[in-house]
Amino acid sequence: MTAPKNRPRPRTTYVGSGRTRLSARPQVTPELIASLATRLTERDRWLLEILHEHRVLTTHQIRELAFPSISTTTHRLLALWQLRAVERFRPARATGSAPMHYVLGPSGAAVLAARRGLTVAQFGYRIDTTLAIAHSDKATHLVGCNGLFTALAAHARTHPDTELAAWWSERRCQSAWGKTVRPDGFGRWRQDGRQVDFFVEYDTGTEPLHRLLGKIADYGCLTDLTGISTPVLFALHAQAREEHLHDRITTRTPLIATATPAVLGEEGGPAGKVWRTIGAQSRRRLIDLAGGAQ
Repeated sequence: MTAPKNRPRPRTTYVGSGRTRLSARPQVTPELIASLATRLTERDRWLLEILHEHRVLTTHQIRELAFPSISTTTHRLLALWQLRAVERFRPARATGSAPMHYVLGPSGAAVLAARRGLTVAQFGYRIDTTLAIAHSDKATHLVGCNGLFTALAAHARTHPDTELAAWWSERRCQSAWGKTVRPDGFGRWRQDGRQVDFFVEYDTGTEPLHRLLGKIADYGCLTDLTGISTPVLFALHAQAREEHLHDRITTRTPLIATATPAVLGEEGGPAGKVWRTIGAQSRRRLIDLAGGAQ
């Protein structure tokens, strides 16, 4: 999954009193929507599709997907925000400052709807519903899960022998497998001429372990129903939780692999040797989970 490349475009900055000043944002009118036909790049449209599918991304995650630097990312996102193509918010934190978070904006939704021959209402977009994620307890979970995939995309951008060939959202996964399992995401990773499909379960530590064990049992049922053993990656919030989960897992099908923030932050990220399978002390690369053997 690779973002389209764009030719550099001139950008407008608003300066006053020695400080950058934001211009008033326009109303979303037919004239504004029409103007986007020439003001949006191919990469912009691709990013709007990604935001529609995956709901919310941070500045850093968007840079990982499509831009060469944080500075370039920030400047382009500011332009898209001023055009109402994206909306943004910064969640409150007890300490420090959270990164800016971006969601699909009303003019961006109008563009996506038009590409499908739909009205915005038929497309199913409502700005209040879209921005509700800013106040949802699920925002941290969603951003964390998305971050695992954007890290893979970033790795692929600098390693030509790798590719994030598929990235499905929770919503799309639910449509495909919701009667049996509800993964937080599904992906397909290619490396060195091989590929591995995988499910993702992103854990923030709020669910009791028996809930995680129940999910593993559900994935076993899916394996029995389909005859396909797809590895399930559990991104766990702490090493102690990883140890406790390993101690309580008894099944060998499907393949379960775990990682924690400490190892996911190492060189190679989720593509590297960070995934620990049941009964193992050493860790494997993501591609080495292909075949589904513990």
